[in-house]
Amino acid sequence: MERKSPNFDDEDDDAALFADGTALRPYPTFSPRSSVVSVEFGSHSHPGRRRTTNDDQFMIVRLGRTHEMLASSLPDDELQREFTESAFGAVVADGLGTNGSGVASKLAISSLMQMVMRFGRWNLRVNDRTAWEIVERAERFYRRVAQLVTEASMGHPALAGMGSTLTATYSAGDELFVIHVGHSRAYLLRRGLLSRLTRDQTVAQRLRETGRAVPTELAGHDLRHVLTDAIGGHAGEPHVEIENYPLMDGDVLLLCTNGLTDVVDDDAIAAVLQRPAPTQDQCRALVELALERGGPDNITVVTARYTIPHPGANAPAGE
Repeated sequence: MERKSPNFDDEDDDAALFADGTALRPYPTFSPRSSVVSVEFGSHSHPGRRRTTNDDQFMIVRLGRTHEMLASSLPDDELQREFTESAFGAVVADGLGTNGSGVASKLAISSLMQMVMRFGRWNLRVNDRTAWEIVERAERFYRRVAQLVTEASMGHPALAGMGSTLTATYSAGDELFVIHVGHSRAYLLRRGLLSRLTRDQTVAQRLRETGRAVPTELAGHDLRHVLTDAIGGHAGEPHVEIENYPLMDGDVLLLCTNGLTDVVDDDAIAAVLQRPAPTQDQCRALVELALERGGPDNITVVTARYTIPHPGANAPAGE
């Protein structure tokens, strides 16, 4: 995907300070893309009809940077008094295994958040350089989370073999990053069309992709639930899938565990997300639909609806 950087979003570009090469002029007043995008989130989680505990976990977070001029001798027309930039993260995790699966999903999300807080660069303006930084850090964070979950399972016999899926999104301005391990999913609804942004890391998916027959020893298993990659568990170091997508005004993002997608097909999901309703109501409707269809597993959904002004709405004067 060819990338283009919005005007004045590159912090290393000083050319705009000099109009004719000699006369120093201030930057025109502007609003970064990450300061004009708003997101409405919804979330809902349910243990399902056949489970007594809920091993799914989720999190939604807003990261920000605020500029507020407290005092200055310069006149107001020569200063930008304040603006706030925001980025948004969301993650779902589905605990796996019979031992400590709820512990695995909790540990995965809490560890990821601690690393973001401690080591994250919080890139709120995305260009070619910062996009690569986001991808590299996300992969490093995921691998470290997987190591922590594995170490915890090895250090506590009651937690042996525990693991988790981990599907996360990070959006800054009109840029979306999807980071994924396992078979929880991310979808994007755009203008009535629902697109899946993740690939199930399961034996069933791998067999479909390679065209191979089901091995005899696996014939009695539900291969949709046999993971090839996971955070922790017995799968070894996971293959972390990371993609970058442009966002558009009105896009609706969905993160969910397989408790939804095992029983509700994509057409039914799209129908709910297209309803003119608050995102929280959409989440509850999706969970209720899964419960109506048996709800055999834990069900977790997170949705986000993006409002993104046209690029010209936040361009500097004269651009």
